[in-house]
Amino acid sequence: MAEHSAVRALVESIGQGFAEFAPPSSRTSGDGPLDWPGYADQRAAAAGRADADESVLCGRARVGEGEAVLIAFDFAYLGGSVGEDTGARIVAAFEHARELRLPVISLIASGGSRMQEGIRALQQLQAITRACLVVRRDGIPHISVLRDPTTGGMWAALGAAADVVLAAPGARISFGGARVRSASDDGADFRAAGKLADGQVDRVVDEGQLPEVLAELVSLLHPARLTGSPEPAPVPRALGAATLPETGMRAVERARAAERPRAEEYLDAYFTRRFEISGDRSGGRDEGVLCGFGEHDGRTVAFAAQTGSANTAAGFRTAARLVRLADQLGVPVLTLVDTPGAANDAAAERGGIGPAIAEAFSAVAEARVPVTTLVIGEGGSGGALALADPDRTWVTPDAFFAVIAPESAAAILKREPSEVPDLADDLKLRPQDLVELGFARGIAR
Repeated sequence: MAEHSAVRALVESIGQGFAEFAPPSSRTSGDGPLDWPGYADQRAAAAGRADADESVLCGRARVGEGEAVLIAFDFAYLGGSVGEDTGARIVAAFEHARELRLPVISLIASGGSRMQEGIRALQQLQAITRACLVVRRDGIPHISVLRDPTTGGMWAALGAAADVVLAAPGARISFGGARVRSASDDGADFRAAGKLADGQVDRVVDEGQLPEVLAELVSLLHPARLTGSPEPAPVPRALGAATLPETGMRAVERARAAERPRAEEYLDAYFTRRFEISGDRSGGRDEGVLCGFGEHDGRTVAFAAQTGSANTAAGFRTAARLVRLADQLGVPVLTLVDTPGAANDAAAERGGIGPAIAEAFSAVAEARVPVTTLVIGEGGSGGALALADPDRTWVTPDAFFAVIAPESAAAILKREPSEVPDLADDLKLRPQDLVELGFARGIAR
């Protein structure tokens, strides 16, 4: 009773007026499809402990400014495991979300598929995956919260499949549960902090902060807010120098100046609030690329912003992930370009920097939503161009864009260092040159 009350209390702390959905007709009777000895008794005992007849609680509630569908796992019921009836309830909850056009919030604490139901239980992973995919195709966001523990199929089919993934501090998160892997494999890699560091989780959130964080996400990503064809994100105003550089080298020096406004300042000035996503979901994070969703003049705008460093493969993959998610949800995108170029060391090559840049190029090229680009600092070759829209790019007076840095051009052409300023002029990299050459539509003021 106490554990179930805690789960219901969690649900009711997140959503006001929680109303549970009527469950689909039960498919499981007696000792189940395998005639597992004592399974009926096990389910009866679990129901008594959890004060529930299954391991999930599904319903709708008001979360902040809008309604959402909630799916909450009760670990007291057979370890939050998933059988046929569990899967049917989860799939039905996604169908409700699709019919009502409400975001889905899954609060997961599960040991995986229920062994007493064998392959019938395992098949639920396919059904749940299809349900997640259907709502995604309909532009409905899915937010997962990984509680302790989240293992097995519910991490792979439900938690990791979400658009935004949150985790409870210290939560055990892994595909293989603790009892089926080596006892030595129980370090940070299997906990929430490790998943955050590896780019598999967007944010670790304390339970006390969870209602506020989820309310913010529901507000920014609610389908009711994202209707129709989005207008392009307005071009941010320039925050730095107002005058144009007289020479190419002066443009380079101003873009590299430590006092020049950076991405954080532009995002703070542009958005009244914002939520950042983190990681490429493939094992990496790059703090040199800030991605997420924010509110600008009452509208939701997605952003991918370079912070001035040489970006890694994880950074480009995270940016591509953001653009594709925005496209899925119908949210316009703002990209801020500021990088000397992509990382080019051995680690970058092993990490797949080339394919990652290609992924970012493709995401921008394929986007059906408008992408607005502002170059706010260095525009270094393909690593910068990957985030720039070919038709909607602007540049600030203290920025430049070049096929190659003038110093590197000198090295390739075997010129003396004293010739670097002349090469900067030859490269036509100043803001006014970029407009004249047709690369930029204008200079932000």
